[in-house]
Amino acid sequence: MSAGDLIMWYRKPAREWVEALAVGNGRLGGMVFGGTERERILLNEDTLWSGHPGEPDRSDAAERLADVRRLVFEGKYPEAQQMIEEYMLGPWTASYQPMGDLYLELEGSGDAEDYRRELDLNDAVCRTRFAMDGVRYTRDVFVSAPDQVLVVRLAADRPGRVSVTARLDSLLQHRSHKVAADTIALSGESPSHVEPFHARSADPVRYDDNKGVTFEMQLVAMPEGGQVEAYGGGLRVKGANAVTFLLAAATSYNGFDRDPRKDGRDPSRLCRERLEQAARYAYGDLLARHLDDYRALFGRVSFELDAPERPELATDERIEALRDGGTDERLATLFFQFGRYLLIAGSRPGTQPTNLQGIWNDRPRPPWAGNYTININTQMNYWPAEVCNLAECHTPLFDLLGDLRKAGRETARAHYRARGWVCHHATDLWRITTPSGGPSKGPASWAFWPMGGVWLCRHLWEHYLFGEDRTFLADVAYPIMKEAALFCLDWLVEDPEGYLVTNPSTSPENTFVGPDGRKAAVSMASTMDNSLIDELFAGCIEAAGILGVDGELREELAAARARLRPLKIGRHGQLQEWFDDFGEAEPGHRHMAHLYALHPGSRIDLHADPGLAEACRNTIRRRLLHEKEDAIGWCFAWLISLFARLEDSEMAHRYLVKLLRNPFPNLFNAHRHPKLTFYPLTVEANYGATAGIAELLLQSHAGGELRLLPALPSAWPDGRIRGLRARGGFTVGIEWSGGRLREAVIESVRGNACRIRASVPIRVRKGAGEIAAAEIGPGVAEFKTEAGAVYTIVPRA
Repeated sequence: MSAGDLIMWYRKPAREWVEALAVGNGRLGGMVFGGTERERILLNEDTLWSGHPGEPDRSDAAERLADVRRLVFEGKYPEAQQMIEEYMLGPWTASYQPMGDLYLELEGSGDAEDYRRELDLNDAVCRTRFAMDGVRYTRDVFVSAPDQVLVVRLAADRPGRVSVTARLDSLLQHRSHKVAADTIALSGESPSHVEPFHARSADPVRYDDNKGVTFEMQLVAMPEGGQVEAYGGGLRVKGANAVTFLLAAATSYNGFDRDPRKDGRDPSRLCRERLEQAARYAYGDLLARHLDDYRALFGRVSFELDAPERPELATDERIEALRDGGTDERLATLFFQFGRYLLIAGSRPGTQPTNLQGIWNDRPRPPWAGNYTININTQMNYWPAEVCNLAECHTPLFDLLGDLRKAGRETARAHYRARGWVCHHATDLWRITTPSGGPSKGPASWAFWPMGGVWLCRHLWEHYLFGEDRTFLADVAYPIMKEAALFCLDWLVEDPEGYLVTNPSTSPENTFVGPDGRKAAVSMASTMDNSLIDELFAGCIEAAGILGVDGELREELAAARARLRPLKIGRHGQLQEWFDDFGEAEPGHRHMAHLYALHPGSRIDLHADPGLAEACRNTIRRRLLHEKEDAIGWCFAWLISLFARLEDSEMAHRYLVKLLRNPFPNLFNAHRHPKLTFYPLTVEANYGATAGIAELLLQSHAGGELRLLPALPSAWPDGRIRGLRARGGFTVGIEWSGGRLREAVIESVRGNACRIRASVPIRVRKGAGEIAAAEIGPGVAEFKTEAGAVYTIVPRA
């Protein structure tokens, strides 16, 4: 694999946060600017949020539910929406906070020469190189997962020429102090309340006594030669050959339902313990431990395209060249692996899941609070986890679901008098599960959507389908899925036609035009609601059968599932978004929630349901007729996968290229939206596009059927990918030439039968011999496997 597929590099330091390079270990994140005389590393810790545990449930919400349902059944949709917005919404979520900054000021003057900064995705190390005053300096930065510290090493090619001052700062309330001769600390607290960035407020960031999370950062300097001294809030290193700085950070957060002041952890002690442990190792050992840990995850998947390289262009220059109309297919391989890198850097077992900005944030009022927006964004963050061989990185989302199950029980009871648990369109560190309209009583089109938890349950079932871990299914997945299904059983009501429907119902963030010409967002039985509930019920039925439990519940779920409204094709040949074929208030709307059953769901399959698949294609075609030039990046990421499921390789590639023209210089997605005056950084398009690229090359959603190169773009005639995972317990490598399959290598983890769909007839080999593969349909072959065995698939001559 070429270095250009794994290295992001630049000719000058970052001027803005969206040009800095991200490092992280799942818990502790940094954005490295790569300055010369003055380096800045902006720091985040995944449990540093505003707020504290609260009781946001509204006791009066349930009292309004019957009236809202009556209005919906009477076709008075705007009136139902008004009642929801007035009486059934709760507070906005807490906000993810920036912890602080590490500044390194190098003694010396003059212009820097031979400058280069880079992020090596194979090493997860950010490197800066430059010459100044006749001395060549190197600075390496990484965040170690084994040792839970940020590591910065500054070295010079001439002895005694490293003289540098380090200091810590923060936008939050804080104080700095000396800990030891070689150690300083910054202690602070997060706000008790932050108004969302879009709300007008004279006092948007508030601190209250003894409320909110406390935090601490500690920094130690370990020079090689020279001297070090701590003074006030800084560390001064003089005349060293090199110096290694170790930074530890921690907060008092001790669980979503525990007061971070009364029942919190001691961040000072945690920092001290982590520094003492890490300082036992020399820099070379710290680096080796980091590389061993990181490469064990990242190295599982390789991806190469035999296309022209652009080694003469820095990464930001490659983006600009593509934006100016050039071609750069190799940029897709870098973007793919960058998405995998971000998932490793932002989500590790035991950490919080990645939020709207991963774990990186530079402001106390981040866009949309930097929360977990679960009407697509959080889910998209984890689309690549299973297929891209990072299943361990999925586990923080499952921990979140475990917390939401507990918190959401009370919301289900208080708001809807229902069993089970519920969560709406957004949540946060404190696991808020209510509709989060905020003080401005946001529109129900996004604020009222009780299906957030149901969608998240898809990830539990996916994790099981890929790995078939029965212990996970029994202990983690099924209990959460079952309680979400119990809520749905109670949430469904019978409509005048005898169907079981969700009422009230929305289709995330969209509105329709009712028969009376008025716009509204609230009706009943939206297509996405039906798709999510149908899928959850089906998963629970299958899971309970595998585990041999809950026979009566299985029958109840099956009976309810049979009474859901079916998917319908509208008057334009499109898949209907609502129960009725309403007019579209915004024909080019960015959300395509009603296509959930095509992707990421699997109810609509091109080969099994060609009519519904064509309706999905017509839906997309109609939306794109009204596509805005200033559209949002994550929409493009979703379109890659939607077109991949439709096996429309050229349209999928078109939207991948549009996405690659869109990012900030550091490859983070730019969330472009015509209603915003600036483009905030959000990460879901990075993750979604990585998953979408995998969908172009391998699919396994249709009953575990492995589809090899189902949507290979013509611009990628030759290439290879290794290490992708497929449902049913398979690891897959594929090589292709001239746009056709050359060879696939499949490792069977569980010993299941393997079903292959390929564009050409195939032969199956195990070792030196050929094994029998039964033709079970047009272009589909099936063969038996043994656990741990490897099989080679080649075209039949």
